[in-house]
Amino acid sequence: MLNVEVQGTKIVLTEISDQWGEECHTFIGRPAMLHWANERFAKDKFQGTDEEWQAIMDAFKAV
Repeated sequence: MLNVEVQGTKIVLTEISDQWGEECHTFIGRPAMLHWANERFAKDKFQGTDEEWQAIMDAFKAV
């Protein structure tokens, strides 16, 4: 599960999993967050449909 909060000029993304616990990422701006998302959810390594991948990327772009 991912939780994204905009705190002034920062974007705080919390990644929660039952396997790894909670991991927090802080980004200075939207381009940095989108760069992280493209690396974290690399299309060639994504284990889902193209529609699922596109929905994830669209959600990040909407922040």
